[in-house]
Amino acid sequence: MSRRQTDRPEIAIIFMIIAVAMLVAMSVFIKLIGPEYSAFQLVFLRNLVATFVLVPLVMKDGVLAGLRTRKPGLHLIRSGAGVAGVCCFFYAVQRLSIAEVTVISQAVPLFVTALAVLFLGEKVGLRRWSAVAIGFFGVVLAIGPVGQLNATALIAVAGTGLWAIALLSVRRLGATDSPAIITFYYMVLGIIVLGFVQPWVWLTPSGEMWLFIIAAGILSVLAQLLMAQALKIGEASLVMPFNYTAIVWGIAVDLAIWGVYPPFWTIVGAAVITGTGLYIFRREAAANRIIP
Repeated sequence: MSRRQTDRPEIAIIFMIIAVAMLVAMSVFIKLIGPEYSAFQLVFLRNLVATFVLVPLVMKDGVLAGLRTRKPGLHLIRSGAGVAGVCCFFYAVQRLSIAEVTVISQAVPLFVTALAVLFLGEKVGLRRWSAVAIGFFGVVLAIGPVGQLNATALIAVAGTGLWAIALLSVRRLGATDSPAIITFYYMVLGIIVLGFVQPWVWLTPSGEMWLFIIAAGILSVLAQLLMAQALKIGEASLVMPFNYTAIVWGIAVDLAIWGVYPPFWTIVGAAVITGTGLYIFRREAAANRIIP
């Protein structure tokens, strides 16, 4: 497999792991806020906070230079899928354990690996396809052997599919736009769209809730920047399996904060998913000479 001059797989992997940890931390704050606040309101406020953080980054070379993009249509697709996906995830996190939502979300890297073949022209061999299939089986195990899904879990599944589309769009945008610009358009377009529904869902947050919202917004923008950069400098089929580390973080915070123990099948499924992710990494790492 040829390696492009812009690829830096080792750094891309590190960026993805840190970004995933930040997104789990953001989920903790969203869960602490509680289900009485609409997911539409929380995503709107999160995007508002994140945009203020991003402004200095995108404007450093001047207003027009900072906002210039060659692919406005792709930004719309990325933003629409991303905002809708995050609304689904926030709704699910408010009502399920973080570990449950995290396990469901692990279909994202599996979908991205598969769809990268169609949309990005990346090559995936038979062994890696087998690992993807086993990873899907691990997700099913983690949900439960009977495969029962309630309405909230189905919303999380919908968010997973939407987020996979958003990540593929990020990969395409990364060829021409900086991570700051990609994230800025995502946040601003989300504010515009969700702003229209605020009169029907708004509930004024308390002082403590404002702190949680601000923390969630800052963590979100930092995670988005790192994830966009990871997908820019590394192959999606290599980088995305490290999204599996979210399972460990999700279980850890559930235990530490809420004292919730994951079911046996969740742990079994998590082990299968993590194992397939590591296998995919080693296959790609050997091909790219990351590991001697």
